[in-house]
Order: sequence, then structure tokens, then C-alpha cells
Amino acid sequence: METALGSPNLNEQQLDMLRLLRNPLPKEYFQQLRRLAVQLLGKQLDEVLDNWEENNDITESDYEKLSKEHFRTPYKKS
Repeated sequence: METALGSPNLNEQQLDMLRLLRNPLPKEYFQQLRRLAVQLLGKQLDEVLDNWEENNDITESDYEKLSKEHFRTPYKKS
């Protein structure tokens, strides 16, 4: 573990998490922590996708159009 804490490839948040989890948690607590992390990452992904759709003027009709085309058809915004 000491090797990981001294790694120059880890950022401060990663180091903090390693310090917090230095001692093993009970399995049920660890499962809860994993679920919360996945929920947080999912929320972050939703925000990134929402911003991308907004910046690229992607609408529900664009998705509808894509769903009716062959997956290899290049997408062109109407």
C-alpha cells in the first residue's frame, strides 16, 4: 500500500480515497460505497451528455431519425 501512496501517477483525490480505505470495510459498507460511486459517475455522464447535446443542437427528433436509419449511415444534421 505504501508504494501506491507514493505513486506520482495518483492525484490528491485518489490518494485521499486510498487513505480512507486503508483498512478494509465490512462487505456491505463497501458495496454501498461502490453503488454510490457508480451513481455519481452516472450522474456526471448524464451532465456531460446533456451539455454535448445542447452544444451540438441535438434534439429528440435527431435520435428518432437515427433510430430509423442503418447504423452505418453517416449522420447529417438537418
